[in-house]
Amino acid sequence: MSDLLRAVRDPMLQPGVLLARGIARAFNALGCVTLTEVTLANGRRADLMVLDGKGDILIVEVKSSIEDFRSDRKWTEYREFCDALYFAVPDHFPSDLIPSECGLIVADRFQAEILRAAPVIRLVPARRKALTLRFAQLAAQRLHRLTDPASGL
Repeated sequence: MSDLLRAVRDPMLQPGVLLARGIARAFNALGCVTLTEVTLANGRRADLMVLDGKGDILIVEVKSSIEDFRSDRKWTEYREFCDALYFAVPDHFPSDLIPSECGLIVADRFQAEILRAAPVIRLVPARRKALTLRFAQLAAQRLHRLTDPASGL
């Protein structure tokens, strides 16, 4: 069976999911924790939310192809929910397409590297607290579902 056919049958093998895994591994190595698919207060869903040891919140928008990047312009709506916004792309992606007001991460399914740091615009304390609580609650719910699938969560 081809890799493409396997990816269609198993969502965990889709390119964006595989890139997110490499990104999460890289941030974990830096002492950060990550969650995928985090719904924000504006209804948008961040591909990856990162919480570092200082309490800074990063959002990483994963783009697996040029077509994926060009077809999705919602990324500007993520900025008010993080201290820094990054795009993560595969190594063959033309980096000049990534807006300069965002950081750039190159990733594969095993690892990632930050090529350009994102400008930091600090969240206001109330928003930071709300996002940190949301992060903790979502992480706890996901862990609970893993340890007790019949819980109904």
